[in-house]
Amino acid sequence: MVIFYWISWGNSMINAGSITGSKSSGVPWKPCYAERMRGVQASEIRELLKIVEQPGMISFAGGIPDPTFFPTEQIKAAYNAILSDSTEASKALQYSVSEGDAELRSWIAGHMRSKGILCDVEHILITNGSQQALEFLGKLFISPGDRVAVTAPTYLGALQAFSPSQPEYATLHISEDGSVALEGGDTDSEDIHDALVYVVPDFANPTGETLSEVERRGILELAAERGMLVIEDSPYEMLRFDGIPELPLQALDIDGSGGIDASRVVYCGSFSKVFVPGLRVGWVCASREIISRLTLIKQSSDLSSPAINQRVMLHLARTIYDEQVVRACSTYRKKRDVMLSLIGEVMPADSRWTHPDGGMFIWVKLASEIDTRELLEVAARDFGVAFVPGQAFYVNNKGRDMLRLSYTLPSTDEIEIGLQRLGKAILAMS
Repeated sequence: MVIFYWISWGNSMINAGSITGSKSSGVPWKPCYAERMRGVQASEIRELLKIVEQPGMISFAGGIPDPTFFPTEQIKAAYNAILSDSTEASKALQYSVSEGDAELRSWIAGHMRSKGILCDVEHILITNGSQQALEFLGKLFISPGDRVAVTAPTYLGALQAFSPSQPEYATLHISEDGSVALEGGDTDSEDIHDALVYVVPDFANPTGETLSEVERRGILELAAERGMLVIEDSPYEMLRFDGIPELPLQALDIDGSGGIDASRVVYCGSFSKVFVPGLRVGWVCASREIISRLTLIKQSSDLSSPAINQRVMLHLARTIYDEQVVRACSTYRKKRDVMLSLIGEVMPADSRWTHPDGGMFIWVKLASEIDTRELLEVAARDFGVAFVPGQAFYVNNKGRDMLRLSYTLPSTDEIEIGLQRLGKAILAMS
């Protein structure tokens, strides 16, 4: 039996197909993917998490917070308090507004004002971690072929967030005198639209380095000259161990532009590095116009971030934020110091590495001609230690002799053992 069916659409009749009992033609159907997915690759860091889970593995790979200072009891108490109150529970378990919990946004606005960023609730959007913010900003500001300026190296997750929009990447070159220029990516072409500049100004991922005020002002000047948006990705800003905090780029730009609604800077923040990443609460601080457009993208993406997680984060922020920052900095400072004190014993002579004032990472450039992707395979398989190869953080296949080490997850004893293992792996490769 053959069944024909039609779909009525206005005054036309569309033959939608037929259903028969005949066998398939035998030709397998193959999906045709959108052009924007060309070149999209798996995150090397996320794939490395599979290696990290192997028994006995010591990981310097992902920038993973130390779970020993997660405020588990306070989180449990916050969930219990919310769920034991019928009014609060009904609100926290329901759909929520896309902009995010108003009280949490108010707390964040106050937090941003303490950094010199004069803003209000209307300038804040809650996101599922700052990674979602980067994805949304890529959708909002990047069209195929647009120029996007990034440092070299830069955060791998930002490249993944922007690449589906098919940009042309240029390198943000910062000189020792603080002057800033673009290199590569056909930077002199007037046919390419300058979309945005992306930077991690404090304890950058992957290098651990921090931009000075002169360098920050140089970036703002370059962006103003070329009419570019500036994305200030600052999930590590509060993890400062040494030195004096720098003003955020957004604060500097607001001072020069006359207010946040005239600012070209979008600030992306996160609670993941101070509290826990599992709640997935981040935020965007920007002009009202940008926030309103990002909210439309949020609505079409996931409607809203989980309301109950936002309420729990609000409780944590109000009660133990400063205490938690102190705990995190104290823990990570000790681990950084241990890694820096031992790293010279295992690296080849004339190798170089950064000395961060905070954050989670140390960036290493090996003196020997070792491909760190090949080194990772040997180190993980034969010696039980993992890291992130440097090439993952470049758009032009550079960084083959570089690697990123994170000191936040392993204990101080594991840092010592892991570095010894890494040294043995390097010797084996040599």
